[in-house]
Amino acid sequence: MEELVALLEAGVTPTAAWGYVREFSAHPLVVRAVVRIEAGERVADALVAASAASVDATSAVRAGTLAPPRRARSRSPDDASGRVLAAAWHVAVAAGAPLAPTLRTIADALRDRAETERDIAIALAGPRATARLVSWLPLVGMALAVVMGVDLLGTLTGSVVGWALLGSGTLLLLLGRRWMRALLHRASPGSDLPGLRHDLLAVALSGGLGVPSALALCDEACVTHPVLEDDRASVARILSLAQRAGAPAVDLLRSAAAQARRRRRMQGRSDAAALAVRSMVPLGVCVLPSFMLLGVAPVVLSIVSSTVSAF
Repeated sequence: MEELVALLEAGVTPTAAWGYVREFSAHPLVVRAVVRIEAGERVADALVAASAASVDATSAVRAGTLAPPRRARSRSPDDASGRVLAAAWHVAVAAGAPLAPTLRTIADALRDRAETERDIAIALAGPRATARLVSWLPLVGMALAVVMGVDLLGTLTGSVVGWALLGSGTLLLLLGRRWMRALLHRASPGSDLPGLRHDLLAVALSGGLGVPSALALCDEACVTHPVLEDDRASVARILSLAQRAGAPAVDLLRSAAAQARRRRRMQGRSDAAALAVRSMVPLGVCVLPSFMLLGVAPVVLSIVSSTVSAF
């Protein structure tokens, strides 16, 4: 996007700029979009189609029907960067706003989201590794019991008590793994872009549209190029503030967008930090009892059974 900005500011036409970027970029979104643009498709429509194709390819890789590209970084199917760019392009063209400043704003917003995702991923690395390691603890206990010479399978399946230990321990193990996975998923950042509607409305207003027309154009762009955003209440508050105070709405909207992204980053860091404490709950409630039921209790049961049979 920054390369596009530089080319557009140099006077290169949008179609030619995309072609130049394609020559020096192997990004799948760029490759697919340029093929459609050169075929005569509108840029915004080409971006949406290219983004959808990237999602389909990622889903096929996860389903095992398509081999993943070599040295390719995994991307989430919910990555909406292409649709965000398409919505911004749509608004800028329809409102007559300059493309280069619009793309620069969206590039900054996407970079901020990517940095937030990296910060949260780093913060989640410790809890994620702990969850993986601890979830294998009951199975490690069972392996140690076998190494100690305990007939684990016979002990767990040879009596009603053994079956009860096996069933309850397995249930707690599965519950603990699912609980930890849910906690990790909840702490992961969403795929939406905070402040997107603020940015799109600022672009429309900077193109000379009135507030009603700008709002209608933003709604159209968000529906035509489906993006995840929920900033209507904040936008309405800022427009009301600008009208009552006589302040420029564009500056207020861009300031609110930046503030929303900062808030998302701090919330993500806070959730990731709290996860280190929250992950102790499934550990104490499910995983450790499962370890006792599957790894320790069978040893005790085997010793008791052998002692009783000896008498």
